[in-house]
Amino acid sequence: MLVKNWMSNNVITVDTNGSMQDAMDQLKKYDIRMLPVMKKNKLVGIITDRDLKKASASDATTLEVHELLYLLTKIKVKDIMTRDVITVPPDFTVEETAQVLQKNKISGAPVVDANGQLVGTITQSDLFRVLISLTGVGNGGIQFGCQVEDRPGSIKEVADVIRSYGGRMVSILSSYDEVPEGYRKVYIRMRSIERFKLQSLIQELESKAGLLYMVDHTENNRKIFAEKIN
Repeated sequence: MLVKNWMSNNVITVDTNGSMQDAMDQLKKYDIRMLPVMKKNKLVGIITDRDLKKASASDATTLEVHELLYLLTKIKVKDIMTRDVITVPPDFTVEETAQVLQKNKISGAPVVDANGQLVGTITQSDLFRVLISLTGVGNGGIQFGCQVEDRPGSIKEVADVIRSYGGRMVSILSSYDEVPEGYRKVYIRMRSIERFKLQSLIQELESKAGLLYMVDHTENNRKIFAEKIN
């Protein structure tokens, strides 16, 4: 899943000579937290709501309202923007982008192509959309979390058990985090499972794979099971 398919293409920007008030107005109008700063169609910086709060915090308590408003119109974006901009290319995967955001403790980044042109922005909100799409939670259904042996066919065995109860696959994810050696965690979301069969399905999964939890998003039914380490 590439950044270019999930980024915001309609980029709201601000000019270096724009005022601090201009930047605040843009963030509020478009309900965003980040503005790429442009100079002659070139990305030269970035300004966030945090930058604006930091720039005004020290003076706001000592100024009268009319003085503060005057200050906001006189301070230029170029004086308070972050110049060392962290960017990502459009052909980055969303996973790589998430790593960049997490490592640098930022909420988003401009997307810049091979020619240095600003083509979009990618934010935490966009990554949340990816997560929702990837897991299929918007389609409801039931998610089963299992711990299985890390060997060929182990995931298929679990999926086949669920399918035998009439389930239709929505998504399947796997992780090696926080599992003993020789195991992996698998998260399977299914639809179309008749609820009267659910208890039998749970029992069969518990006997064949370490069932960690079951969440029925349609019925708001949640069951947590003891983690099994064979």
